[in-house]
Amino acid sequence: MSNRRTVFCNARLIDPASGLDAKGGLLVENGKIADIGPRLFGDAERGDPETIDCKGLVLAPGLIDMRVFTGEPGSEHRETLESASRAAAAGGVATIIVMPNTDPVIDEPSLVDFIRRRAQATASVRVAPMAALTRHLAGEVMTEMGLLKEAGAVAFTDGDRTIANARVLRRALAYASTFGALVVGHAEDPDLAEGTSVTEGEYAMRLGLLAAPSAAETMIVERDIRLVELTGARYHFGQISCRASLEAIAAAKKRGLPITCAVAAHHLALNELDVGSYYTFMKVKPPLRSEADRAAMVEGVASGAIDVIVSSHDPQAADTKRQPFAQAAFGAVGLETLLPVALGLAHDGRADLAHVLKALTATPASILGLNAGTLAKGAPADLVLIDPDAPFVADPDRLHSRARNTPFEGRKFQGHAVMTFVGGECIYDRSAEARKCS
Repeated sequence: MSNRRTVFCNARLIDPASGLDAKGGLLVENGKIADIGPRLFGDAERGDPETIDCKGLVLAPGLIDMRVFTGEPGSEHRETLESASRAAAAGGVATIIVMPNTDPVIDEPSLVDFIRRRAQATASVRVAPMAALTRHLAGEVMTEMGLLKEAGAVAFTDGDRTIANARVLRRALAYASTFGALVVGHAEDPDLAEGTSVTEGEYAMRLGLLAAPSAAETMIVERDIRLVELTGARYHFGQISCRASLEAIAAAKKRGLPITCAVAAHHLALNELDVGSYYTFMKVKPPLRSEADRAAMVEGVASGAIDVIVSSHDPQAADTKRQPFAQAAFGAVGLETLLPVALGLAHDGRADLAHVLKALTATPASILGLNAGTLAKGAPADLVLIDPDAPFVADPDRLHSRARNTPFEGRKFQGHAVMTFVGGECIYDRSAEARKCS
């Protein structure tokens, strides 16, 4: 946390948590937001030790990414907390929520503590762990959620694995509901999806690949909604990807069930045709869907039916992607393209900028109960300065992640993070990086 006094002036302040969208300035003292408002618009005349002229760019809360896979512990060659935090900072993400799918699995309080301590020692952004919902992610015996929560777990999930046994999930939900814990589920019927790599349809048939219907997702969505209805537990779908799932969740929300959901950035910008000639960087879980489903995901974000946008950052080593499509690993890196993809919704006129940023800041903070995602006085000074109009090309060679498996290779975007701050400290400055590269 910074002890300096920093003034941000000439900014477009966007705070989705309060509805603020105005020209003004922001004052940071001792790592926290001390003042904010239009009256600070040109506050650069007091001899402040550090004044940052935002030049009319957007100053918003640092982004919160609710779905990040890393390789630490166990597969540090894929990604460490340190390298993931560098990628996050470059993408304007101030807080990453890491999944328990590591080796060993994060299913013991000591391992939750390890993640927190390791992050404090090596990561530049804030790191909060989710713990496993079942032991060893096996879907058979639930973990000691109470102890894991005391150790610092912000939610419970089996990551990219579905709990097939409805009885086990019901018991876990019932237990979680007794102390208000959040359960995060993966919606994909494991039997229908086994051995498949793309979405069932004409294009999959042309490729000659084993495919699963999008109903494999919706079936689990509908099952889990029924279990939430039985138990009253707080439940979040880690990511959805098709219209039928969205409609089921929207109907459940109307009935007052405590359900939220997210969509991965690649499901907002890509469809099944982008697989092209067996391009394995497009192999993700759940698989890319039809154009109609992709458009439904955009509509869901615009309407608010989808609460959160995530990167679903899942780094893979080169040798696991340089395989025939059916054998290649699932997953794509996404921390650095999360914001550019999301900004595309605002540029297309599908949603206003504040609404898009809310799905990346205030809403995930609210769902997880984090003291973040806001520009309120007294809040931690986790900030991102955004140039929403600057060109950005997704160049794998310039990614900060250890992995390079981006599905957006060479894609041109409009808008990116310029500077990222955590606790008032600048952890990323794009202009400074550009000068080093020149």
